[in-house]
Amino acid sequence: MAGHSKWANIQHRKGRQDAVRAKLFSKLSKEITVAAKMGDPDPDKNPRLRLAVKEAKSVSMPKDNIERAIKKSQGGDAESYDEIRYEGYGPGGVAVIVEAMTDNRNRTASNVRSTFSKNGGNLGETGSVAFMFDRMGRIVYPASVGDGDSVLLAAIDAGAEDVESTDEEHVIWCADTDLNAVSTALEGALGEADSTKLVWKPQTTTELDLDGARSLLKLIDALEDDDDVQNVTANFEISDEVMAEL
Repeated sequence: MAGHSKWANIQHRKGRQDAVRAKLFSKLSKEITVAAKMGDPDPDKNPRLRLAVKEAKSVSMPKDNIERAIKKSQGGDAESYDEIRYEGYGPGGVAVIVEAMTDNRNRTASNVRSTFSKNGGNLGETGSVAFMFDRMGRIVYPASVGDGDSVLLAAIDAGAEDVESTDEEHVIWCADTDLNAVSTALEGALGEADSTKLVWKPQTTTELDLDGARSLLKLIDALEDDDDVQNVTANFEISDEVMAEL
């Protein structure tokens, strides 16, 4: 999400990386278990599982954790999770999408609603903000894999729709249904990606001042701390000047 990688850097600077990493591994394990339970436990035969495993590897999740999460899906006592999307508005009128996996819908709905209201936001109906986003595949490579032109050519050959290159990274966009095929083709041309996932891409963004940024990031942090929440996306932008003051 716009501004989100910068937010991850702030969390890192605050020394929260160990807690954040443990929570991230937990969320990735849940996605792997659900993907394996819904389809084939072999990642080569299950595109969703393959993407989940690829994303887990990109953040250095231990191989044992990945294998344990897949095995868990095959057990008779494997938890059954519902996938739910919540939508609402945060401080400054910023649109927020919350994706959750839960074994207790009432608990999760109550927690998400409470988190929104405690942090200056309000939960809306399903569909109330999703129309402001496009569901897309996003593949991220470090700038070191090549210059913008060569990455663009590789992306076009792989069937991608767009590339955004900066001094730090190349972000390759494709249709959500093409993510597995495009990422596989890119792997052959550019090697392993830093990140491969389905995301909600904002069609427009709202720039926040310092107070607005503090309020919104507090809401996002609180939502991401919920064990049932898998992903939080919001259509905000924070300037480097404001980011420096956070």
